[in-house]
Amino acid sequence: MDQDEKYNLIAKIARSFSPSAPIDRKALFAGRASQITEAINAFHQRGQHAVIFGERGVGKTSLAKVLVEILGPQVKSPACGAINCDQTTTFESLWKQIFQEMPLSSERPSNRFASESKSENGSLADLLPSEPTPDAIRAILQRIDRSIIVIDEVDRISDRNTTTLLADTIKNLSDHSVDCTIVLAGVADSVDALISEHESVQRALVQIRMPRMSEAELFEIIENGLKACGMTIDEVAKRRIKHLSQGLPHYAHLLALHSAQAVASEGRLNIQIEDTQKAIEKALQQAQESVARDYHRATMSSRDNLYKQVLLACALADTDSLGFFSAGDVRVPMGAIMGKPYDTLAFAQHLYSFCERARGPVLQRIGAAGSYRFRFRNPLMLPYVIMNGLKSGLITEAQVNTLTTPLPA
Repeated sequence: MDQDEKYNLIAKIARSFSPSAPIDRKALFAGRASQITEAINAFHQRGQHAVIFGERGVGKTSLAKVLVEILGPQVKSPACGAINCDQTTTFESLWKQIFQEMPLSSERPSNRFASESKSENGSLADLLPSEPTPDAIRAILQRIDRSIIVIDEVDRISDRNTTTLLADTIKNLSDHSVDCTIVLAGVADSVDALISEHESVQRALVQIRMPRMSEAELFEIIENGLKACGMTIDEVAKRRIKHLSQGLPHYAHLLALHSAQAVASEGRLNIQIEDTQKAIEKALQQAQESVARDYHRATMSSRDNLYKQVLLACALADTDSLGFFSAGDVRVPMGAIMGKPYDTLAFAQHLYSFCERARGPVLQRIGAAGSYRFRFRNPLMLPYVIMNGLKSGLITEAQVNTLTTPLPA
């Protein structure tokens, strides 16, 4: 393999894995078959809409984008891509942004606004009243052909009146059987947390929970990406990437990308276990700035301390289905890291500190005194902590494999 061939292969690898941006191509999307089926069912049942919820980093936005690609050909009017919300989003700005993506030409020619649709540069935003209401949104959407609208990062909307009006809009569309499917996506443990105090709308929403990826889904990410590049991977190397990814597609893409490019730069086509070590070092160097910064803030101290060890033990602790663990769950990994038994009293204060602003907070705490449960506020921190622990020698890979909760098959 000459140098040009190496560079071409490295470029192909970069196109086959997407750690930094949501997937928007079916060819690169892996797994999530049941979630896609639920969304398709909602799309084909008039009056039904969908809400995708789960931890940060599990692939909600990628699923939403792929749904637009899958369902787009089934709508006559242009399918609206994912609209991202933020803290400044209002009901008016949300629908203005959405309708600006939908041309006036998508209106049915039989309606009384047909003459306006001759404007090639116009959009449905031109039909919005100055103070839109849920009923006004419904009236506009009734004038167009079949459509799908994805509203992402709903949890970032800070104005509760906006979420109330959004819920009322979905209920209005459902009650009138408007031929439009709205897909909401956001970080939450439940639909109640995403759209609180709107019980009446829940019957109109198909609830699609996005758990962390299973072993089979992570393997599919790795294998599909490498197949597109004409490359292979040893089973032990594939399992190492899967294990370190902790069910998060971002890290599966990131570690597979760097492993494959390390191999390509040497003119090889097969990834071995040694190549994944290079990928770990690269991943730590190129980790999201926020993750690296938060790790440093959580563990820094001018004196000898156990913050790095306790945070690593938290990352290795057994968790429930929502990622929460108790102080008692930290005992076993802490003992493995330190080489001797550790009682919860020896690190309880560290756990509380991780929940305070001075150290992030890097952990979230729920419950009452004596029965607190904790989890990482940013799930992407968890694999980063484990890889740091491996690199610094705080833990061995054999211990990591023994301690971490197995992913579903």
